Amino acid sequence: MSLELAVVVPTFNERENVGELLTRLETSLAGVAYEVVFVDDDSPDGTADAVRAIALGDPRVRVVQRIGRRGLSSACIEGILATPAPYVAVMDADLQHDESLLPAMLGKLRGESLDLVVATRYIEGGSDSAFSENRARLSHYGRTVSRIVTRSELSDPMSGFFMIDRRFFSEVAHALSAVGFKILLDIVSASRRPVRFAELPYHFRPRLHGASKLDLSVGLEYLQLVIHKLTRDVVPPRFVLFALVGGTGVVLHLAILYALILAHQPFVRAQIVSTIVVMTTNFFLNNALTWRDHRLRGAAMLGGLLEFYLACAVGAFVNVQIASYALKHGVPWYIAGFAGLTVGSVWNFAVTAATTWNRRRRPRATPAS
Repeated sequence: MSLELAVVVPTFNERENVGELLTRLETSLAGVAYEVVFVDDDSPDGTADAVRAIALGDPRVRVVQRIGRRGLSSACIEGILATPAPYVAVMDADLQHDESLLPAMLGKLRGESLDLVVATRYIEGGSDSAFSENRARLSHYGRTVSRIVTRSELSDPMSGFFMIDRRFFSEVAHALSAVGFKILLDIVSASRRPVRFAELPYHFRPRLHGASKLDLSVGLEYLQLVIHKLTRDVVPPRFVLFALVGGTGVVLHLAILYALILAHQPFVRAQIVSTIVVMTTNFFLNNALTWRDHRLRGAAMLGGLLEFYLACAVGAFVNVQIASYALKHGVPWYIAGFAGLTVGSVWNFAVTAATTWNRRRRPRATPAS
């Protein structure tokens, strides 16, 4: 039979789950011509090697090992582009998604000429009981925001378990942001026409092996994606985090300045100390969050910190010059200040992206799923 379905599975440290997942897929997809494409973000536990060992005896199994790249969304995109299958399913490797639903998803997608079939936890027959109370609450808020972005009636726009028609994926592929962990949100919001979709319920299962990849950075990446989509791709996703870090820096700067002045320190000295502390803090926050896939480590951090100091010093000079020029030409002080801050922030982002966290630097990747 000619290839009909590809199952794309993004992975990071899922070695223990690979064999069990493939066994379950073989049972569920009996009679379907399928392949499984694992996209692994250079897992230190040897996930890619485990898949390769299985692939030697099973031509339906392949692996794309990514070095220097990370992220579930971009991993899914690369996996979909790596297969010629006319229908592609995306699911996690952690066995929380119900693989037995795949034949029904394929039948619906193929039989009803749909663009997308989404497995959902939030219609009758579905359940997210494996979620903790806090995660369930966050999921609820995320779904509310996601519906605004996608402009659709999807009950579970944050689902990581869905099946897509290749022709529809080709329509939206060049408009995808490839940011963060919510690839379905990215796909639906990228469509210029109403998406023809259906939903099927499933029970979200507890993870058997390994640890969840959800952390603060995942939430921040979700925020990046939402702002990127709401601004119609005008604001670069990474700039959102950079600006958030800068905003916290402003608050910290004022707090330190105020504390030093209360301690009877001269204003100039207090300003210098506050500036150095904030620039240093911003460097480490941006290194950990904004540029975590190009994170500097060891001796490289010292050079990066000095580059960051220099770039921000120039940015501060540009900020002051633009604000002063605008003020002299009759612009209200608050608009002048905002203009200077905006230009300075863009300068800092552009320069540090090209120098401090140059994309040619390839530190070890971070989680894909």
